[in-house]
Amino acid sequence: MKRVGIAAVFTGPRQPLQIRRFDIQSPETGEILVRVIGCTLCGSDLISFEGRRPTPLPTILGHEIIGRIEEFGADAPRQDHNGLPLNPGDRLTWTIVASCSQCFYCLRQLPQKCEAMVKYGHEQVQPGRVWTGGLAEYCMLAPGTAIFRLPDSLSDEAACPANCATATVAAALRAAGELKDRVALIQGAGMLGVTACAMARAAGVAEVICCDINPARLAKAEEFGATRAVLSNDLAAAVRKATGKYGVDVALELSGSPDAFISGLSSLRIGGIYALVGGVFPAPPTPIQMEDIIRRQLSIRGVHNYKPEDLQTALHFLEMTPHLLFGRLVADWTPLADAERAFQRAKDSAVFRIGIRN
Repeated sequence: MKRVGIAAVFTGPRQPLQIRRFDIQSPETGEILVRVIGCTLCGSDLISFEGRRPTPLPTILGHEIIGRIEEFGADAPRQDHNGLPLNPGDRLTWTIVASCSQCFYCLRQLPQKCEAMVKYGHEQVQPGRVWTGGLAEYCMLAPGTAIFRLPDSLSDEAACPANCATATVAAALRAAGELKDRVALIQGAGMLGVTACAMARAAGVAEVICCDINPARLAKAEEFGATRAVLSNDLAAAVRKATGKYGVDVALELSGSPDAFISGLSSLRIGGIYALVGGVFPAPPTPIQMEDIIRRQLSIRGVHNYKPEDLQTALHFLEMTPHLLFGRLVADWTPLADAERAFQRAKDSAVFRIGIRN
């Protein structure tokens, strides 16, 4: 009997999402068919929805996904990335990118830039490749996807953002190098920012300065570990109070604001490290003086997506810090058939995440 599922299809900016039905094929070699439990909307989903960056069309958006195993294809993995057995019905998350392990970038430890990647929530809908996004009843996991079985102790609300927000922060902190007893600047107090405050503190950072333009979000950052939460205009004074004449050891730019980039760069000490994460959409260029970078011996590192080990770190962190109540950052769940309304609500700056549940 033919199986059919529904998906909310994005056909272009300012166009309503279309609820469509598609055939569900059995998984092919190396694939795993997953029934989606839920998907939370990431900031990059909103950017694509609003047309602020190019997106293949039509597509099924959504990459912060969890689901349950429905069916294995031939030779599909029967163990997750941690070596745990996989069985039908198991609750999973997985890396945002499936990689080939053999191309130029995979061989250079950049699987997130694989030349043959499948990127969940970013693929064009076409015959034979439909189920690649979270705003759907099903998702087909491609060969080369790092899969993680979720512990029962981790709620759907806490687990859904893990394979984007939490894992990306883990990658950014890894890029920032030594953290113990350091002073860190977190720019942006959205989902990534409050997560970064918590993860930095857990990594032994002595002081976390979080900067944003939204006082309510700064209050949430303090709940999650920020020792100083300041508005953008007060950043320079806060850095002086925390470090004297020196500046912060590390900074994470999570907002994508060119102005934040300039202020973050000036906040670093000599030898400081700057991890750039938020600017994943076109923005006005910013002036950088090469002499300033050279004389201050600054390191600037771009972080885009992450390695499987970063998602592993993220899940371990969430499991070890249940007291932080990350699940409460998901304000509400919306039915898949009403996904359009979820995008409208996600624009509210008071909302960290909105979920879409089947």
